[in-house]
Amino acid sequence: MGKQGKKKRIWLRVLLGILAALLLVIIGYVLYVMISYHRLPDDLTLDVRTPENADITGTVSVGTDYEIITYNIGFGAYTPDYSFFMDGGKSSVAASKESVLATVSGAGELAAGYDPDFMIFEEVDLKATRSYHVDEYELLDKYFSGYYSDFAINYDSAFLMVPPWEPHGKSLAGIAFYSKYPIASAVRKSFPISTSFSKFLDLDRCYSISRIPADNGKELVIFSLHMSAYGNSDAIREAQVNKLCGDMQAEYEKGNYVICGGDFNHDLKASEDTEEDRASWAYPFPRSDLPEGFSFSMDFLGEAGKAALPDSARNADMPYEEGVTYTVTLDGFIISDNIELKEYENIHTGYLYADHDPVRMVFSLK
Repeated sequence: MGKQGKKKRIWLRVLLGILAALLLVIIGYVLYVMISYHRLPDDLTLDVRTPENADITGTVSVGTDYEIITYNIGFGAYTPDYSFFMDGGKSSVAASKESVLATVSGAGELAAGYDPDFMIFEEVDLKATRSYHVDEYELLDKYFSGYYSDFAINYDSAFLMVPPWEPHGKSLAGIAFYSKYPIASAVRKSFPISTSFSKFLDLDRCYSISRIPADNGKELVIFSLHMSAYGNSDAIREAQVNKLCGDMQAEYEKGNYVICGGDFNHDLKASEDTEEDRASWAYPFPRSDLPEGFSFSMDFLGEAGKAALPDSARNADMPYEEGVTYTVTLDGFIISDNIELKEYENIHTGYLYADHDPVRMVFSLK
């Protein structure tokens, strides 16, 4: 064999060696992601943070007005010009650490400015590549320092190499609940989720149940939730709704007051019998599945009032452009009929600090 043939064999071996090494790396990474995957157990008791010098004997009362806000802060990434790769946009991480600090602080200051009695934040990162390891729960505490709080983790992922040019990375995030009144106890409930490959990209979906004593011996039970998005099936949607409704009904049957708030990842304005084609995160919520005695708060506004509400979320496939970007209402509240709605508002900021805007409700216990 001549020198030319030997050189070809050497280069072929080198190429095969590189391909074999690359294949081993890919296999090793896939195994790492699969082995790292886990879900938190159902019925997990949550730690409740108590503020300094707190009045632990405080209770809520019948006939008194209270205010609650829900706000998905989108892990601090979504400035109005931000688009997200899983929605068809460009980015998978926030623009910078400074941007995360600014958006989370802006969202916290905006919400705290209403001085709510209860506050729900979704997509709050504790430590994540996508948000430059900013502890957003600690940052929000600065604006709600006098509140009791609990935190339910709903995303604890391996380092995700998607997209390859800007990996989403490793994430630890969840739902933060704040209360001016003592939280007697809190528990994390696991939502049913997909068992397909999409489970590695979606969250460890859950809702928390926080109990606030009332002065009549009952409890105000607040559910804080973030339901599935990104290709969830009809079966998963149905299973999540059924589990949530079962737990709400159980509390109602005990005589408790029930509020469920957060990001439902359903189109809350749309009729459930509509035949329009919709994205998986914008299906109408099946209101007919709600237990007897429960309603979406916005439905008390009537059809005209509900339609007049600004939408609470934007699609992040492009930078936000009013009148052009697709918007939908994903956020809101369900209440039991022993709660009276006093005020309801989708606070339109032009999605200044997130791809969602906050939703505010004033209510009283009957």
